[in-house]
Amino acid sequence: MHESTASRDQTLVSSSALFFLLLTAGLALRLWMAHAIFLNPDEALHYLLSVQPSLAETYQATLSTAHPPLYIVFLHYWGYVGHSEFFLRLPSVAAYLAFCGMMFLWLEKVATRKVALLAFGLLLFSPALVYLSTELRQYPFLLFFCSSALYFLERACLRNSLTALVLSGLALWLALLTHYSALFFTFNLGLYGLSRIWSARPRTKFIGVWVATQFVALAIVAVLLKSHILRLLSTGQADAIADTYLRGSIFHRAQDHAVSFVFKTTIRLFHFFFSQEVVGIAGLLLFVYAVIHLWRNPRDPRGASQPSSRQIAFLLAFPLILHCTLALAAIYPYGGTRHDSYLAIFVISGIAMALARWTPRRTWIPGATIAVVLLVCNLFPAATGQFLTPRNQSRQVMQDAVNFLSALPPGSIIFTDNQGGLLLSYYLCDRKVVLFDRPYEDLFMAPCGDHQVVTLDPRKWIFQAATFPDELGGLQQKYNPKSEHPIWVFQAGWLIDKEPEFRAKLRQFGCPATYDFGRNILVCQLNSNQSKALGGAGGRANEFIRMAESWSQILESPGVVSRSLGADAALVPIFPAELSFYLGSRD
Repeated sequence: MHESTASRDQTLVSSSALFFLLLTAGLALRLWMAHAIFLNPDEALHYLLSVQPSLAETYQATLSTAHPPLYIVFLHYWGYVGHSEFFLRLPSVAAYLAFCGMMFLWLEKVATRKVALLAFGLLLFSPALVYLSTELRQYPFLLFFCSSALYFLERACLRNSLTALVLSGLALWLALLTHYSALFFTFNLGLYGLSRIWSARPRTKFIGVWVATQFVALAIVAVLLKSHILRLLSTGQADAIADTYLRGSIFHRAQDHAVSFVFKTTIRLFHFFFSQEVVGIAGLLLFVYAVIHLWRNPRDPRGASQPSSRQIAFLLAFPLILHCTLALAAIYPYGGTRHDSYLAIFVISGIAMALARWTPRRTWIPGATIAVVLLVCNLFPAATGQFLTPRNQSRQVMQDAVNFLSALPPGSIIFTDNQGGLLLSYYLCDRKVVLFDRPYEDLFMAPCGDHQVVTLDPRKWIFQAATFPDELGGLQQKYNPKSEHPIWVFQAGWLIDKEPEFRAKLRQFGCPATYDFGRNILVCQLNSNQSKALGGAGGRANEFIRMAESWSQILESPGVVSRSLGADAALVPIFPAELSFYLGSRD
């Protein structure tokens, strides 16, 4: 009976039906997401950068970003064909599915078909990778190029094929032109290639071609270093990112302990791929088990050109060690963010190799367990880093917000931060209403149909509760000195700085309640007179606001309210009027 069950299991693994079933399900899920959700701010940024009159201007626009130029140049031409969210995302979906196929082919060569199928399923339905694969960003292409470079290198070594070796080099060059994390993949693959060449002892011509591909890769790195990377470092953009939303992924010597940092960020990396911490920890344990098993139980290659188990163990483990080292040196982030997404090549492969060794008598149990775990991770994600749930990123939610803004009175001023301005550029204004190039301005106004949009300096990215009063005051002085135009605040995207405090600021400026479209979009009309009075006073306004907040905390403490104003007294309306009085603009 057991032999019969095992035979059926082997038949299922060997057939192509399961492969195409998984592929079809993965494709359907991604097509639905590509159609159902609106662009996030980074996606909108990439699209807007690609909308230039010429190739030369498109390339110049890429120099303001933290990425090489290839993807945005591609998007420049793809956008000529269509620019709906669904159409723009189709290349990302195709590139990611091709990546999954390449990983299947590579693992089938270096391990077994069972390992390849397990990794194929995990890559198709990892929650973070599902989301990543439908984004208008470089990562699906990066993953495809990196996996192609790895697969064709393996094929070249196995068959002594110069054609495959050249294809591996070509894929590696494209990866370098797509995303800077490919620099580290290139180093990893170079070490693995040296190891494979040393053990396989190919002909001299083969070695010469491989060396040539590496020199071309070095030349590409040198050009990128001179034309972009050094310029990027001189602007301080990398340091600003490291000190803000990537702070937890970069080691800070004065605040972190090296061992605890490595432990914490490694857990976050696995948490990132599965969107559940417990599942991530289980994945980490499986990965460690796979690497140890491969290293401690070396098997002889099936042929002189086949990789040894220790070569595979090194290939899987070294990239994580390298990224730990880079993060400890404050060179590159390591942890639960998309910047490390190419590590899925090694992480998921290791997990699949460990799972393949799970062979209970009831052979359906591993597959069913993996399916249930992935289903739970996708239905109830607890993601690390920036994340919008599909419900809150629904295109209908954005359409409702855009319809609301379109109906505002002519002449209204829409005040938004940089991430909101990027979305308005795509969804409402049909033109760029944010600054992309220097010289930057604290506030930038651009027409948007019958309205005007005012956005922040792009280096600020989001509204900050502490600086919002001064920014609003600057808007009043520069663009609305007579308070003749209604001001509406629009905030959308991943982040709101200290959301309760930011909403409290809005209430102080005459917006008792916001119009919320899901949990990530809000619209709010401000009282122009209060905005002028509070904002126009600049730093003095901030002083009075802080004083008001202090009095609010005192009055809300137990016993004070009942003695001073009575238990049912309304506190919130008092402070805007009192502040207007002290600023000399009381009605």
